[in-house]
Amino acid sequence: MKAQIVSFHCVLKTKLGKVISSTFNHDVITRDGHQPADMLKGLVTGLQDLKIGERRLISLSAGEAYGFYDPAQVIKKSRDEFPPEENMRLGSRVVLESSRSGRKVFRVTEINSEFLVLDANHPLAGEDLVFEIEATAVRDATDDEIQESLEVVDIQSLH
Repeated sequence: MKAQIVSFHCVLKTKLGKVISSTFNHDVITRDGHQPADMLKGLVTGLQDLKIGERRLISLSAGEAYGFYDPAQVIKKSRDEFPPEENMRLGSRVVLESSRSGRKVFRVTEINSEFLVLDANHPLAGEDLVFEIEATAVRDATDDEIQESLEVVDIQSLH
């Protein structure tokens, strides 16, 4: 399968049809076994061999997408553990470090006068997702673009 550079409109929905987002993605490389860091493997696989103007539905189960919701990824922290000047709001991102699990990003999902509830699950964890794709531009990737995508993947695997 030849690597391609694809630009496409994407409407992301839950399996039940609720629209989550609508985006335009420009110059995404699609290669078997390699995907941009912020793209799901199943989505990249579903984009392969697209033709300009083609429409596709790409369905990913929760396990193929952002994983299943894990209640163990939710913690309560006392408000006293955060500086008062740190303006916490629902949806705010909080980075915590521990010697056991390293650095972890949480979202604030509940706030009251005594504590914050922090959730490290991806916001779409547990959701089966449907990507409605329409290709607006498609071309074969150059050797340089393929090599560059391999270098990015190699650098990311070091972290």
